Amino acid sequence: MSVSTPTTDDLVDWYTDLTWTRAALYALVLLGVVFFLAPLETGLMTAFKSDAAVIRTLPFLPPFGDGFTLDNAQFAWNHLSGPLLNSLVMSIPATLFTVLFASMAAYGLTMVDWRGQLAVLSLFMVGVFVPYQAVLVPLARFWNNILPLGKMVAPYVASLPYFTENHAVLVPLIITHVAYGIPIITVLFRSYMQTLPTSLVESAMIDGASVTKIYYRIIVPLCKPMFAVVFIYQFTQIYNEFLFSLTLIGNASSSAATVTLVLPSLGASVSGMDFGVRMSASLLAAIPTVIIYVAFAEQFAKGLATEA
Repeated sequence: MSVSTPTTDDLVDWYTDLTWTRAALYALVLLGVVFFLAPLETGLMTAFKSDAAVIRTLPFLPPFGDGFTLDNAQFAWNHLSGPLLNSLVMSIPATLFTVLFASMAAYGLTMVDWRGQLAVLSLFMVGVFVPYQAVLVPLARFWNNILPLGKMVAPYVASLPYFTENHAVLVPLIITHVAYGIPIITVLFRSYMQTLPTSLVESAMIDGASVTKIYYRIIVPLCKPMFAVVFIYQFTQIYNEFLFSLTLIGNASSSAATVTLVLPSLGASVSGMDFGVRMSASLLAAIPTVIIYVAFAEQFAKGLATEA
C-alpha cells in the first residue's frame, strides 16, 4: 500500500484554509499532547540518569556524558523480575476466567429468557458496588481459616518449576479477582449485547441451534471488540491492584510478592529517594499493560466506538 506525501500545493491549500479558530484548535490539541506526554518523557529521562545528573539537571533534559547510566534499569530488573512474573501469573488467568465467565453470564442474562432473571441481574448490580475495603477482613478469614486453599495446593505448586510453597497464595488470589471482577464485566458485556441484532439469534434458534452453540458461533464473534475492551480493563485492574495482594500475600519480602507490593520500596532509603531507580522500576512495571493496550488497540477502539 503506497502512502501519498503532501505536495507544495497541498500545503498551500492547507495554509489558505487555515482560520484563527482552526489555528486555536490546533494549538489546544498540541498543548494537550505536550501536557500528557511531558510526565512520561520526564520519567524516561530520569530513569537513565545517575544520582548526580538527577540533582544537577532539569528533569525533562536527557542525560549527557557520565550522567547516563544503565545501573538503574539493571537494579530495577534484579528486584522486579520475580514480582513481575508473579503479577503476570496472577493477572493473566484471572483475567481470562473473568472475561469468559462474565461473557457467559451476560449472554444468559440478555439473550436467554428464564424465570428469576431480573433477581439474578440485581445481584450482579449489587456486586458492582461492593468496595474493596469492605471485604478485606472476611476475605482474609475465609482463605486463612475457613478454606485454607493456599495450604492445600502448596505441595502441588512447589513441584512446579520456579515456584515455591509461598506461591500457592496466588491461587486464592486469582479466585478472588475472578469473583470480584465478574459483576462489573458482566454488566459491561450485557450493555454491549443489548445492541446486537436479535435476528441472528432467532434464526439460529429456528434452525435448532443450542444455547451453547449460539454463544460460541454467534455471540463470541460479534463481541470481539467488547472482549478487547473488558480484557484490557480487567487486566489493568488486576495487575495494578494492591489491597488484595497485601491482605493475602502480606509483605514485599515474600517470594510470591507482586509488583504492586515491591514497587513502593524501590528507590527509598534513609538518605533519600533515588528517583532514577524509582522511574526505571515504574517504567518496567508498566510494560505489560502497554503491551496489552498495543495488542488490542484496534478492537479496543471499535468496542469504545460501539459503546458510544
